Amino acid sequence: MAKYDIVIIGGAIMGASLAYYLRKEGFSGTVALIERDPQFTHSATMLSAASIRQQFSIAENIRLSRFTLDLFRQLKQAFGDEADIGFREGGYLILASEEGLPVLRANHAVQATEGADIVLEDAEALMKRFPWLSGEGIVAGAYGASGEGWFDAHAYLHLFRKALRSMNVDLVTASVTSIERQGDRIASVTLDNGDRLEAGLAVNAAGPNAGKVAALAGVELPVEPRKRNVFVFEARERYADMPLLVDPSGIYVRPEGSVYITGGAENEEGEQAADPADFEPDWGLFENEIWPVLATRIPAFEAIKMTRAWVGHYDYNTLDQNAVIGPHPQVSNFIFANGFSGHGLQQAPAVGKALAELIVHGEYRMLDCSVFSYQRIVEGRPFRELNVI
Repeated sequence: MAKYDIVIIGGAIMGASLAYYLRKEGFSGTVALIERDPQFTHSATMLSAASIRQQFSIAENIRLSRFTLDLFRQLKQAFGDEADIGFREGGYLILASEEGLPVLRANHAVQATEGADIVLEDAEALMKRFPWLSGEGIVAGAYGASGEGWFDAHAYLHLFRKALRSMNVDLVTASVTSIERQGDRIASVTLDNGDRLEAGLAVNAAGPNAGKVAALAGVELPVEPRKRNVFVFEARERYADMPLLVDPSGIYVRPEGSVYITGGAENEEGEQAADPADFEPDWGLFENEIWPVLATRIPAFEAIKMTRAWVGHYDYNTLDQNAVIGPHPQVSNFIFANGFSGHGLQQAPAVGKALAELIVHGEYRMLDCSVFSYQRIVEGRPFRELNVI
């Protein structure tokens, strides 16, 4: 049986970020990073719409994303002169109806306090800024003038995984089939290849599969996969100034090179956990739900052609659509980095840094993630993020 000081379950962006920052914080012990899908074919990391924003309702979420934004702006210093993730700082534009205006204003006040460069404008001002936009049914919008945009998820993950090859981290290709507990501690994890790894500390970074991984340790974690469809379409019109636009309906659209991508049509009311093997697009969502909204919000999009689609799974926290970060209060050597509900890709470096500080130094230093602790799961006390896209 191999022995590791730290076993990280999940080797995509969340687990890779933690392994990376453990070494950056000076951790010299043994680390295993376990990933069942080394090509990341069905990874939430790779199937994300790959965007970053500061428009959250909770200050701590803004801080996490701002850490990653700073990393993006110093990418070559961190990963070398060839580092490039194609970051396009196109902004977010989150629109509000009369009914949604109080929440938009409250969120903007939090963002302004945190130093985010978000402009709150009424519908008339927005239509002057973006002449292609229809103001039908909206009264205002919040626009990220800087510090928001989208990037290449594949290149992003590759930077971290490549860096780990020179950091003495064992990259293990396997699935975890069982977790052994001895009282209030994780003792070992067993893999589908028959190997058993003794773990001084275990980290759940398993994305949409995190709830099942926690259950292997006899721990309840309200995180499950939720299916999210992304559609690609062509249009005659090219809007170079288009941000990632979020309609009050929740449907979003943004440019992607010569095409556009769109999604957000899923109805969360009554939604069930996704089959982990279901990556078949719900084609009817585009024509029945998305296209009518796009044609209303951007009249030129009455004539568009959908060309393809893909499906990814959110690691959806059913309690409050917010992250669970840090140790279990009873199983003290079991640590969570889960439940981001769609914003984990942009926050992973920050969470990796924060947890590395906690593990190495015994405390959060640069980024305090204590508000995301598992204790609120025990108490059934939601810490709800209102801007889930």
